[in-house]
Amino acid sequence: MKAPLLVCALLATLSASAFAAAKTVTLSIPTMDCPVCPITVKKALHKVPGVGAAEVNLDKRQATVTFDDTKTNIDALTRATRDAGYPSSAMSEKK
Repeated sequence: MKAPLLVCALLATLSASAFAAAKTVTLSIPTMDCPVCPITVKKALHKVPGVGAAEVNLDKRQATVTFDDTKTNIDALTRATRDAGYPSSAMSEKK
């Protein structure tokens, strides 16, 4: 009797992650001004749980971040860059 309940619970847990939506946001980071800045920003973003990819462009002073919206959000991403010394704001978001 417990085995079917355990299987159902396991399937429910696994299927919940199947509904996770990957989102992409572009962050404006105007204070980046040296070649080391993008490295610092990228490391800070990758420490946020749920971040799948982060590409940082010094020339544009932007970061494009793909993340799992069930694990993190844009506020956490901008907080991570701010805490690393680079305040940012969301420019655009894609689903």
